[in-house]
Amino acid sequence: MNWTVEYYRDSKDKEPVKDFIDGLPEKSQAQVIGKIELLAKYGVLLKEPYTRHIKGKIWELRIMIGKGYSRIFYFSYTGRRFVLLHAFLKKTDKTPPAEIDIAEKRMQDFIKRQ
Repeated sequence: MNWTVEYYRDSKDKEPVKDFIDGLPEKSQAQVIGKIELLAKYGVLLKEPYTRHIKGKIWELRIMIGKGYSRIFYFSYTGRRFVLLHAFLKKTDKTPPAEIDIAEKRMQDFIKRQ
């Protein structure tokens, strides 16, 4: 049974992860969408190298794009749902704390508005 994957939508109706994906070249978009489809198919059973736990309820979907890496932070919500919170191009070995903070704030906002 597949999981539902949805984009976080802020109070102004913006979907930051969708906007990030739309801004990528077509080939990179296809790679990202393919990994999101894997997440939907396998859910919590999808493990490394595709996913990794970050902090608390937040996980990352790991995607190699060309010679770089893209990360999409997400969390699981009730009813076999994943909510994609934040996406960025990873430029260092360690995940920048500011990127994690963005995801945490969006997760709190999502839960509060449900």
